[in-house]
Amino acid sequence: MGDKYVANAVWQYLNPTPNFLPFKGYYSFSASLIDACYVNDELVKAQAGDFYGGWITSDIVGPFKGEPGTKWW
Repeated sequence: MGDKYVANAVWQYLNPTPNFLPFKGYYSFSASLIDACYVNDELVKAQAGDFYGGWITSDIVGPFKGEPGTKWW
């Protein structure tokens, strides 16, 4: 483990809309901005695109927004 600073790798909903109130106060890490993210020892795949911060594991079934052609779903 080394010392590394990655700007904007962590974010949270400070004033969420009603649908996202359960997430208020929690932090999220953008998997695409850091070297590696693991969930239960599984290396996650960062959700495609430069907007979404999703983490994709073998337990999650797509399709996933962010892939080419999904911008206007």
